[in-house]
Amino acid sequence: MPENTTTSGHSRMSTRTRRLAIAAAATLSAAALAFTLVPSSNERTTSEAVSAAPVVFSQEQLKDVKASVTDQLAGATVKAEAAAAKKKAVDAAAAKKKAAAKKKAAAKAAKARKAKQAASRSAKRAALKKAATKTYANNLDGWIRESLAIMANKGIPGSYNGLYRNIMRESTGNPNAVNGWDVNAQNGTPSIGLLQVIQPTFNAYHVSGTSTNIYNPVANITAAANYAADKYGSIDNVNGAY
Repeated sequence: MPENTTTSGHSRMSTRTRRLAIAAAATLSAAALAFTLVPSSNERTTSEAVSAAPVVFSQEQLKDVKASVTDQLAGATVKAEAAAAKKKAVDAAAAKKKAAAKKKAAAKAAKARKAKQAASRSAKRAALKKAATKTYANNLDGWIRESLAIMANKGIPGSYNGLYRNIMRESTGNPNAVNGWDVNAQNGTPSIGLLQVIQPTFNAYHVSGTSTNIYNPVANITAAANYAADKYGSIDNVNGAY
């Protein structure tokens, strides 16, 4: 029994002693590590001196730094110029497109105005032509009135009454009347038409714009009125054979 007691007490003392030893070793290790990490006074002085000393760069280093900065500035300038050029090109294209659209619109408007003016001129010409090409009845009254219009345009004097009076005496209003017995007929140039004009006289006093056929009523009247104006001053002054 005493041996067992002694052995048991010895075992308890040994375990406690080991624990204390381990704890003491850990404490010593931590202290040593802390001491190692703390710089000495000489080391602190040297570090502070290095930190306080100005940093000196060599010429090559400064040159490299300067070149790097210059390159960066140049790159930024190139980018800015490229952006400005692109914007300018875009603006120019937009302005060109706008100008083209404006020019096209102006051309379209001018074309529309020109077409409108042409249509207006055409309408005016048509109205004038219609007014100028007045139609006359295909009878004695119409022939006399058409002849008077031509005479007025050519400056040949004469009146409706003067023409009508001489026509009724010479042919009784028959445009195909031919005198085959007078001296003119005997000479081979019979008097023909409303105002009994011979062919040589008709040819000499024919009025342009009228028919060249001596039997044509209007041409016959107008040529005879032209002859009478030359010989007697006006057809109104003729009261017999002329």
